[in-house]
Amino acid sequence: MINNKTIRILTYIVTFFVMLLFYYYFQGSIFEENMFIKFASVLLVSFILYFYIDSANRGEKIFLRPIAGLKAIEEAVGRSTEMGKPVLFVPGIMDMDQVETVSGLTILGNVSELTAKYETPLNVPVSKAIVMEAARETCKESYLKSGRPDLYFDDMVHYVTDDQFAYTAGVNGIMLREKPAACFYQGKFYAESLILAETGNSIGAIQIAGTGSPSQIPFFVTACDYTLIGEEFFTASAYLSNDTQLLGSIKGQDIVKLFMMISMMVVFISDALFQFNLISFNILNIFKY
Repeated sequence: MINNKTIRILTYIVTFFVMLLFYYYFQGSIFEENMFIKFASVLLVSFILYFYIDSANRGEKIFLRPIAGLKAIEEAVGRSTEMGKPVLFVPGIMDMDQVETVSGLTILGNVSELTAKYETPLNVPVSKAIVMEAARETCKESYLKSGRPDLYFDDMVHYVTDDQFAYTAGVNGIMLREKPAACFYQGKFYAESLILAETGNSIGAIQIAGTGSPSQIPFFVTACDYTLIGEEFFTASAYLSNDTQLLGSIKGQDIVKLFMMISMMVVFISDALFQFNLISFNILNIFKY
């Protein structure tokens, strides 16, 4: 017996090929000519993303690879609670126009929700005024969501300075004075990344970092206990929020990447065989259309 999921898959497949035929017969009038492969690629990606978003909205279970750094967030906050020490959250040194800062504040929402739940002190030093206001609203909402608005106060998120290394020195001073048991570095970082991580390591704090800066990831990997590397950092909001549309979108993107890797391997092998005259057709020719 055919179930609903199979019917939906067959519907997507049929619709895909119908739209390809539509393009083929109307190219030159409605559609631009010699763009068949690009049209098919965009159509395929769109259908895959929409299928998984629709599946998530229907309540189907979406499996995503576990990320150790995200699972360790509650452990880190719990450790701070047991030791009676505060949690330090550093949202990077850039403003809200950077996607890393936005992703960092998303993680801050989850961390502040846990600190409210466990009644653990939270310290969020920032280097930009707009980030300060956004972080305050994030924390306030999390404390309200946890049913502990009485524990929230504006000074838990405080401005230090705009200067890069003055800010780094200020955060290091906070670490050495308060000795937090858990340090989170989530945002856009530059040369200060290793300075912060080394200081946190020297006080024995558990450290969880996340950034999209490729040049700073090696320093965080070396000095921190857990590191959200690149894309793991950007997809953290989907993992933490359990939003069905976000989860479906991430799953769809993973499937698209799988198709891309398979396609690259097929093209590479076929071109190599063609160069050695083992086959007569060069698969690269189809990408001209």
